[in-house]
Amino acid sequence: MKKILKFFDVLEDKIRHSLSHRPIIYALIGILGIVLTWRGIWHIADSFGISGWLSALLGIIILLSAGLLVAIAIGDEVIISSFRGRRKITEVKLEEALTLVEKVDDIKNLLEKIEKKLSSIKKEEEELEREIEKHI
Repeated sequence: MKKILKFFDVLEDKIRHSLSHRPIIYALIGILGIVLTWRGIWHIADSFGISGWLSALLGIIILLSAGLLVAIAIGDEVIISSFRGRRKITEVKLEEALTLVEKVDDIKNLLEKIEKKLSSIKKEEEELEREIEKHI
């Protein structure tokens, strides 16, 4: 089973990589997949004789319980940016964009410092392990 999952994982990565260079084709294939999935679900619901109202109610219950209703209807980025008080990138002024670049640089520098500290801690840890092995 792991080999099958690994095969499809690698296949997905290759397909996504090649399609990422062709966004319009990627979008069309995605739309086709979504439409065919909905068509299949629609026909399955029809074969069980599920009414439109019951379908809508079941769908809303499923999406609410999975925490997906708002994210699907509005989109995560809209929700996150509204919580943070951000504007669309087209509304950001040049001065603000430059400030954001500086903040990103500061974060990168901080991450480099953290990596260096972690590296030194790891070296100390390895030395301690060697010392312990000598005494054992």
